[in-house]
Amino acid sequence: GVTKASRRPVLLLATSGTAPANWLPAIVEASQAGVPLVAISADRPPELQGCGANQTIDQRALFGTHVRASHLLGTPDDGFDPAYLRHLAARACEQACWPHPGPVHINQPFREPLLPAVVTPAPCSPATIVVSRPELRPHVGDIRALAQAISGRPGIIVCGELAMEIGLAEALTALAVRLDCPILAEPLSNLRFGPHDRSHLCVRYNRWLADPQAANTRRPKWILRFGSFPVTRNLQNYLACDSAIHALVEPWPRWSDPAHRLSHVLRAEPLAVCQALLAAAPAAAPASWLAGFMEIEATAAAPGTNTGHIAVLLDELPANTPLFVGNSLAIRQLDSASGTSKKPLVFYGNRGASGIDGNISTALGIAAVHGRVVALLGDLTCQHDLGGLALAQGRDAVIVAVNNQGGGIFDLLPQAALPEFEQGWRTPQKIGFAHAAATFGLGYVMADNDDEFRSALRQAIHDGGPHVIELVIG
Repeated sequence: GVTKASRRPVLLLATSGTAPANWLPAIVEASQAGVPLVAISADRPPELQGCGANQTIDQRALFGTHVRASHLLGTPDDGFDPAYLRHLAARACEQACWPHPGPVHINQPFREPLLPAVVTPAPCSPATIVVSRPELRPHVGDIRALAQAISGRPGIIVCGELAMEIGLAEALTALAVRLDCPILAEPLSNLRFGPHDRSHLCVRYNRWLADPQAANTRRPKWILRFGSFPVTRNLQNYLACDSAIHALVEPWPRWSDPAHRLSHVLRAEPLAVCQALLAAAPAAAPASWLAGFMEIEATAAAPGTNTGHIAVLLDELPANTPLFVGNSLAIRQLDSASGTSKKPLVFYGNRGASGIDGNISTALGIAAVHGRVVALLGDLTCQHDLGGLALAQGRDAVIVAVNNQGGGIFDLLPQAALPEFEQGWRTPQKIGFAHAAATFGLGYVMADNDDEFRSALRQAIHDGGPHVIELVIG
């Protein structure tokens, strides 16, 4: 959570054995989401490996291909050079940040005694090691060719989860205005909320794309994608169409194309690509193209049932509040029902591997950087990280636990018709969060309708400090 909000590498420390093994879900998420971490695990010395010594496992390659680099150090000795560790630290931070941000593992064995008999002063530290990274700009010829290929033709811009930077929202929306095309913007793109031009945004696509006829009558000739692959199945299926041009802007060395439809991959920063395409001045799409999208957006069906809390949440959040949203049903309901507003909000999620591990902890890491957070999580997600509530003490944080008695997302899938659905898929839990909140000294309120939820949320935000709101649905 800290590194998601700060975009700087964060240091993890653990003892040996199962302690670093507990990092695996976080390491996987960081790897998939491009989050820089430096994980340092203590270890037993070589002579205690493989002989039954307590708290000792084989920690070599503990995280396999999920780390950008792995460094196996030797045991410290009296004559080791501290400068080596300084340069290793600089190298590890570089590997965690570029060219593809992610986790780095350092394994450090120790021999007893762990504390020196005589404390010696640290040697003089050399100057900070400065590492300069290139700014990835698109090739002029490639931009010119792409601009010519899309010029005057009907197309769409699709924005998934993006690492926002100053000026990107304005550049993306200016590009859409220039091309007179819609932007299908997910909540985690951070384009739906803010003072920038939102006139070309489509935010109800998940509703009208459920109608095959509506999707078929709006087939683009080109697709320009920014950020991660979309969350919802309707948009994923829509992107699988056979458009002549399917271009992905991706500065990291990863391949985001589960539909196998890419025709162009631009290894450049999104802001630089937007600026270059604007400078190339491609012609706008036919006049009726954008109008068709805006018309169906205006007439799209209302959000599904049990989503009123989304509107309440977004209405009550103060400007610039960071909102962390959990996976499964929560992110999909937010995608379908959030709408758009000029009020600036900052959205976060763990969409790298889309797990329900550590979501409370991630949200509270975000609070450590922003000073506050509101998290919208399902009951199973909260249950998987109850220990994370210990991090809420002393923080301005509101954890909204939506208790819909298990995995509510499966109600929307074909598995709901199976006779073993309740036990094998929905897995309802007999759990309430009042005692969990009390255990960690957090405020607690239960709400079972949208009016009660609004009142509880408003009070928690007003009071400040850590709170759990259990919203019972269904």
